[in-house]
Formats: sequence, structure tokens, C-alpha cells
Amino acid sequence: MRIFVTGATGYIGSEVVRELLAGGHQVLGLTRSDNGAAQLEKVGAEAHRGTLDDLDSLRRGAAAADGVIHLAFIHDFSNFAESLAMDLRAVEAMGAVLQGTGKPFVITAHANGIASENAVIGLAERGVRTSIVSLAPSVHGEQDKGFVPQLIHTARMKGFSAYIDDGANRWPAVHRLDAATLYRLAVEAAPAGSRLDGVGDEGIPFRDIAATIGRHLNLPVVSISREEAEAHFGFLGVLAALDIPRSSAQTQDLLGWRPVQLGLLEDLEQGHYFKK
Repeated sequence: MRIFVTGATGYIGSEVVRELLAGGHQVLGLTRSDNGAAQLEKVGAEAHRGTLDDLDSLRRGAAAADGVIHLAFIHDFSNFAESLAMDLRAVEAMGAVLQGTGKPFVITAHANGIASENAVIGLAERGVRTSIVSLAPSVHGEQDKGFVPQLIHTARMKGFSAYIDDGANRWPAVHRLDAATLYRLAVEAAPAGSRLDGVGDEGIPFRDIAATIGRHLNLPVVSISREEAEAHFGFLGVLAALDIPRSSAQTQDLLGWRPVQLGLLEDLEQGHYFKK
């Protein structure tokens, strides 16, 4: 298949592109820059110029493909409502092109992005083989710029690695290579209207993450109260206190997906997270 991928040069998207190419597919990757085009062409993909708010470019990309994987998202936390609205407009634009074709359309779930998810579920009733991938909060691996690097940065700045209360609250995680495989399987075979859980580690106690960070940084590991969490972790304070274990058992049964890469704690032991 020829797959149109938005977010094709991003942290996850770049691995999805490689996974698709390795699986024998052609890739048309959305990019707004010469550097992005060169990156795509270097690995054997075709560059499609455009941006997430250029709806005409999204329609053209979707029309030129046998399926779509939508990974691009503007993470503007100062105006998150507009980021969600932009995502909805993008989903609607591409979805309109795909209606009645039976082609696959895979999107990524985002916090509070229920409008985009509802739009995609609706498309399943209008001749589009839609699926929604809900990734674990930590998608870890080389070049990660997400939650774990921020925890490491906070520990360095504060002089200790912290967890909240007894630290028994659990975080799910997935390696980005495993996540990339899931996207490929979704575009190849996920039934219309599927909700897919991109989870490898079902729930790692937060204190174990904090302890691993503290050991690698040679810093003390300290319990703090919930009242102290926001001041210590900043916007991550709420997330750092959540107990959010998740299972991908149903997704694995549905698609034959098997997370085979290192878990988060093992990945931390590789040392790449701690290189300045």
C-alpha cells in the first residue's frame, strides 16, 4: 500500500515510516521543510509538502494514498484547545476524502481529543476502515523528548529524584519501535472502528522510575507529598501522581501485535537518557 503519514519526521513518525518501508509499503510523508523532505527521501519515502493547518495539502495527500496514518499534532500547551480544534479539522479534511473508499485511516488519541475520536468512529460507518491508537504516556527510546527526560531534568535541577507518597502509583509505557509496529499492523489489518492500546509495560511503580533515575544521576531518591508535587514537577505534578495501569491484551489478540523491545526501566539502564 501507499500510505500517507502526517508527522512523518517526528519522534514516533520517523520510526513508523521506517517500519512501513520495511514491511513493503510505499510512504508519502507530510513535511513542511527542506530538511524534512531530505530526511524522508534518505530513507526511501516520498515527501509531500504541507502543514497540519493546510487542509488542501492534507486532502491531496489522503487522495493520493491507499491509506492514512495521522501522527502530527501541535503540542501548544498555552492554547491546547486550538491544538485540539486544528486536529479535528485535519481529521475531518482527510476523512472526507476517504469516505466510501474502504481505505484505512489510523489516528492517534490525545488527551481531551474526544471530538477527533468521535469523528473517526463516525467515519467507520461511512466506508472508512478507521482505528484509534492510544499510546502509553511514556513512549520511550533514543531521542525521547517526552515525560521521562523531563523527570530527569527536574531531578538534576532539584538535586534529588522524587516520587509522590509511597510511589506505588503505576505508569504504562511502550518502546517507540513497538509503537511503530502497532501503527503498521493497524493500517494493514485493524477492523473499522477499532480502539487499540499501545502499551508494553502495563504499569511500572513510579518509585521504581524515580529510583532508577536517582541511581544513574547519583542523587538521593525522596518521597514528597501530593501538596509538594506541583511545585516540584511543574505541569507533570498531576501525571506523576496518577495510577494509570493499562493492558494491551485485547489489541495483541486482535492484531497479533507483540511488544518485543526493552521495557522502560531496561531502556533507562542503557544510559542514553542520561547523556547531556
